[in-house]
Amino acid sequence: MTAAVVHLDFFTWLAAQPSTKDQICDHFRFAERPADVMLTLFTANGFIQQKAGGVFEITTTGREHLTTGSPWHLGPYYASLKDRPVTRDFLKVLATDRPANWGGDDDGLDWHKAMETESFSKAFTAAMDCRGHLLGQAMASRIDLGSKRLLLDLGGGSGIYACAFSAHNPHLKAVVFDQAPVDAIASRCIKERGFSTSVSVQAGNMFLDELPAEADVHLYSNVLHDWGSKEVRELLKRSYEALPVGGLLIIHDAFVNADKTGPLAVAEYSTMLMHSTQGKCYSVQEYSEYLSEVGFKPGPYVDTTANRGFMTATKD
Repeated sequence: MTAAVVHLDFFTWLAAQPSTKDQICDHFRFAERPADVMLTLFTANGFIQQKAGGVFEITTTGREHLTTGSPWHLGPYYASLKDRPVTRDFLKVLATDRPANWGGDDDGLDWHKAMETESFSKAFTAAMDCRGHLLGQAMASRIDLGSKRLLLDLGGGSGIYACAFSAHNPHLKAVVFDQAPVDAIASRCIKERGFSTSVSVQAGNMFLDELPAEADVHLYSNVLHDWGSKEVRELLKRSYEALPVGGLLIIHDAFVNADKTGPLAVAEYSTMLMHSTQGKCYSVQEYSEYLSEVGFKPGPYVDTTANRGFMTATKD
């Protein structure tokens, strides 16, 4: 918001010239991914709206409070944040499509590189693990895996989601597939939870290494949102090729709704992801298209808890 109001005067420009996303990108020289995230955020806040033909226009609220010259303009308030590092980060990401360094540290690593280090991967995995106690149970209780034998948890972190499915399906075996040093962290966490007999760990790169052929369920839980659309398509393609006929794919994540008008909390979360990773929160429609492209039959979206939900897809 600060970058748009103070540095770009975006809302004043849009008020005078309603435009499509492509036209906005051309004018401001934005990359598509961060522009999409920005427009979703502003739409979810009610500052802009998308009309026929994909044209974005300003709303009454946006015009009153975010355009230069309005007596209710909030620009001076945002101006106090103009030179904050995170504001400059967003300007860079909008222009380059490259994620900022984690935490805005100019001397630090971006998220993808940081996850290859022992200290960061341990802290980050612990952070994801603690929320997984809630999110994993909410998901596993809603999906019937009674006929499945082996679940492959791709990019599975601590293994919390694989353990949740194992707890709800005592017959089910699971493999957590993640790179070093996360694999060692996962092994320890799984042992501490008492699931070592049903959940194992295999070190590997999900983009490069062969996936276990025996798995009849693939799970991507809070994983795909860290990657760009090209990488998401590649991962879904690899899963389609590895799964048997009748195999099940599960995407568990924070989803933007099909028309990209919200939910607001997910649009805000997507902004954080856009800042620090190569990804964003994808819409239900985007995932349906990506799944269909590689051959899957997409299922409906199902809400769970804490602005999370899942989609399933089958290989017929």
